[in-house]
Amino acid sequence: MVFVTRHLVVERLYARGHSNIKASHRTTFEITKDDYVTPRGDCIIAVKASKAAAELCDELKKAIISGSYVTLILILHPYNLVETAQGVGASTLTLEDTRSIVVRKSSFVDRRTIAIKSDKAAADLDRNFVKHLKNSDSILEVLVVAHNTPAAPSQLIGAIEEVMGGRYRMLEDKLPTPARLSYTQ
Repeated sequence: MVFVTRHLVVERLYARGHSNIKASHRTTFEITKDDYVTPRGDCIIAVKASKAAAELCDELKKAIISGSYVTLILILHPYNLVETAQGVGASTLTLEDTRSIVVRKSSFVDRRTIAIKSDKAAADLDRNFVKHLKNSDSILEVLVVAHNTPAAPSQLIGAIEEVMGGRYRMLEDKLPTPARLSYTQ
């Protein structure tokens, strides 16, 4: 599901937890369409993703490649746990991978990368969140939001609700506030 306004593009995808999730990588996190993760896959935070980088909508790809700010809001069901990651897009991103999406703290780019200069990698996720990602019944809802001005995730909720419906207001108290905004473009 994709929603586009003049100031932001929001796309939603889903993935599942897996018993081998470690989420210990210090510079990246990955969400894969593969249905498994080996114990060595320390950057993978979810499997069985509904989309990979190449399958993101054209509007979102265009926004990311134009250098928009990129916020990922990760909602873990049925626990209603929330994590966020904020980074930026870049003209060097190709968004061509058909198996996964990757978010990086560094500026390194490959076919899977959808955001660079992120404020979080797998190792930075709350350990309670990661504990529940190890449950294969967990469903990870991912909102990929490209926006043209810096904004804390809590500031994006109103716009997301406007275009996607009213069920996201409950996230406001779980999201970083403007005081914790940490974009590095």
